[in-house]
Amino acid sequence: MPFLLIFLQAAPSPAGSFLSGVLPIVLMVAIFYFLVFMPMRRQQRNQKEMLKTLQNGQTVLTSGGIVGTIVTVSDDTLILRVKPDNLRLQVARSSVTSVVGAEDQAKKS
Repeated sequence: MPFLLIFLQAAPSPAGSFLSGVLPIVLMVAIFYFLVFMPMRRQQRNQKEMLKTLQNGQTVLTSGGIVGTIVTVSDDTLILRVKPDNLRLQVARSSVTSVVGAEDQAKKS
């Protein structure tokens, strides 16, 4: 009889076992979400907003590494003027990765 009491006292409860097994996994998923997915969604939202607000005269950098000044903006495409020969290129609006600011241009000159 004493052996049975010792065995029953030493056995973990099923609810505690389940909670201690699932809780670390839930915490890892939550941490992964806050460290990876939230910043990625924020960056996508900022990129989308930047693409909406493109205007003539802005200097932009494309995903191919081309730096040019926007001459014409249409729904899906842009026409860029690329120096030094004032070459005009038609690029997809989605290929623009960033707007090059005036302070960045001053550093290059």
